Amino acid sequence: MIPAYNASSTIGSVITGALKHVHEVFVVDDGSSDSTATIASEAGAEVIVINRNRGKGNALKVLFQKAMEAGYDAVVSMDADGQHDPEEISLFISAHALYPDDIIVGSRMHEKEKIPMARYNSMHVARFYISLAANQFIEDTQCGFRLYPLSLIKKIRLTTERYVTETEILMKAGDSGSIIRFVHVKAIYGDNNSHFRPIMDVAAITAYVISYLQIKWFIEGATSNRSCTYSPDNIRDIIGRFKIIDLLFQIVTAFTALPATVLFLVEYTLLSPVINNFVIIRRCDCGFFKITLATHMLPILLIVTILEKILKSFDFKFNFVDNLIQWSFPHLWIKALPLELT
Repeated sequence: MIPAYNASSTIGSVITGALKHVHEVFVVDDGSSDSTATIASEAGAEVIVINRNRGKGNALKVLFQKAMEAGYDAVVSMDADGQHDPEEISLFISAHALYPDDIIVGSRMHEKEKIPMARYNSMHVARFYISLAANQFIEDTQCGFRLYPLSLIKKIRLTTERYVTETEILMKAGDSGSIIRFVHVKAIYGDNNSHFRPIMDVAAITAYVISYLQIKWFIEGATSNRSCTYSPDNIRDIIGRFKIIDLLFQIVTAFTALPATVLFLVEYTLLSPVINNFVIIRRCDCGFFKITLATHMLPILLIVTILEKILKSFDFKFNFVDNLIQWSFPHLWIKALPLELT
């Protein structure tokens, strides 16, 4: 299944390549102003046209519903812009044969040299927090090349839009007890027309992750032996139904993230003799202090990034940001990888 927006230059070859490995291709033309829908249909896809652009999240929801109605058990999602090689679909199908109940995510992190450094850094920070929310290490949380079992998607209520939805799926699936595995795929960055907005979309993903983690850690901090906090119609889903309330909630949780992590650290430390709270974090054997420190480094990281860009404009080349990210956001799962990763 392929969400597409003004992808007339690439959509045909993506569909042709995909049809070598799957029975059917569904495309949502998300309000394109070019010939995306016509080319997709001529290439052999079944096309659903949306009259105005509503974003990737809405397109994914439409595609999930279409695949369910068609009777499929699982779907492979791909981008329309050529960043995913259709020949690698076979990797996902092979992994699905071994683990039919698990989400399979493509990972590009092993090809760091091919990923723009600013993008790699944001991916590194994102996986730190999203892995915590999903109760397991996810090597690449931002890759849209994935295989989804539809039985799992049916158990999740999706309330977000645009690029946030892919993050929402991983967090809610993992936080409900599902397993997320990965296969290595190529990192392809070229002249393709990506519609990802580095500032707006990263900010939206960040705000949602913060708001989700605050509720998750509030529950985990006050209960014993509870690692999975998500179920449909939980408090985060209820808030997500009301767009204005949800926006206000995300703003509040973003501005209170720093003191909130200190409160959770106090809970982690003082309540441990009484209850076995924050089960997943204790399994990592990393303590909550590293998470608190990492969160408090975020505003410093932002300031350093801005200063580094200013200095580079005057031909002063420094590379503080990369080292700061590697130090501030360590791999917490080394001692407690819960899965055999594919």
